[in-house]
Amino acid sequence: MSPETGTLTDSDVLDNPVWAALTGTHRGFAEFGPAGLAARYTADATPFAALSDPEDPRAWADLATLAGPGEEVWVTGLPTPPPGWETAVTVPGVQLDGRAVRAEAAPEAVVLGRGDVPEMLELVELTRPGPFLDRTVELGTYLGIRHEGRLVAMAGERMRPAGWSEISAVCTHPDQRGRGLAGRLIRAVAASVRERGDIPFLHAAAENTGAVRLYESMGFTLRRRPFFLGLRTPLRTPPAGA
Repeated sequence: MSPETGTLTDSDVLDNPVWAALTGTHRGFAEFGPAGLAARYTADATPFAALSDPEDPRAWADLATLAGPGEEVWVTGLPTPPPGWETAVTVPGVQLDGRAVRAEAAPEAVVLGRGDVPEMLELVELTRPGPFLDRTVELGTYLGIRHEGRLVAMAGERMRPAGWSEISAVCTHPDQRGRGLAGRLIRAVAASVRERGDIPFLHAAAENTGAVRLYESMGFTLRRRPFFLGLRTPLRTPPAGA
């Protein structure tokens, strides 16, 4: 929201990007709570869930019902869980706006699809860029670079709130680092995003300072500092309307 006018800006969807994606472009990957106040991605796409309003206790109760008692869910932003929720993991993060990034195609990059998922999962297991599951590749365009036939770098799109697309799963095999592969793939994915008329953005762990420096050198700018929270739902499901 603009502090000068008090009106919504085009980036306000990034305050709650998972909810914006699941109620928009990614509705086909969404599972909603019975009250329609909480949603999550299907378990084979990405582990993130969201609340329509993180300050509404009814939305938290809806998410607890959706997930079930004592189950783990991941949310992002600046939420404060109500009593009964256990915070298992807290990862300080950064959210970066990519509207100033120079986007350009990478001729050596190839589009990755379902048939590439086993190799993509192997690369993710080796490099740990963040959650990547069997159907994550379906969330957007994923590009890769191969060396002697082996997938050695990749990047793609995950959350897609209206007007924006999150560049995600940026990773390079350790023996191929230093060649600028990640930067070329980020610019190439950004080019694909821009062709649709959308704006790229990024999330990263704040402690991953090397990656954050790379992104900032490419023109990404800090928008906010959210948290990635691994939460466990209450052992007893809250009553409807709580």
